[in-house]
Amino acid sequence: MDSHRDQSFDDPASQAAANADYRVIASYRDYTEAQGMVDYLSDADFPVENLRIVGHGVSTVEAITGRMTTARAALTGAAGGAWWGLFIGLLLGMFAAAAAAWLFVMLAGLLIGAVWGAIFGFVGHWVTHGRRDFTSVSTLAAERYDIVCTPALAAKAADLLTTRR
Repeated sequence: MDSHRDQSFDDPASQAAANADYRVIASYRDYTEAQGMVDYLSDADFPVENLRIVGHGVSTVEAITGRMTTARAALTGAAGGAWWGLFIGLLLGMFAAAAAAWLFVMLAGLLIGAVWGAIFGFVGHWVTHGRRDFTSVSTLAAERYDIVCTPALAAKAADLLTTRR
């Protein structure tokens, strides 16, 4: 059971109690390094369910991937609508008597979905009046990643990691 599940994030006393349950055994600047060390411990048959990777100094990073125009919004909407239309067409096509009718229902669903998707994509972007004319991808990043362990196994984990380095 995760001892952090019932902890309040706003209460410093709760945070201190939660941190007291674990000991820092290693710190890394990169999440991939921390993940690699946990993988190494797993390969060494260490009981990894006693470990946590804790990020400190966490911030959100939003990478701008391009401009969003009404045409691009319509095209993106059309693509999503086409997939939904194809899905509905496949479901309805199961009840078609002939193979040609099944293909017709599937293509009709795809086209109708693409048209409605394009309309909703265009209108959805148009109503924002240019308040968000870009596309982006958001991620979380931390300044430091600590591998923490329960006190009973912290020394063993630290010894295994020192032989690795």
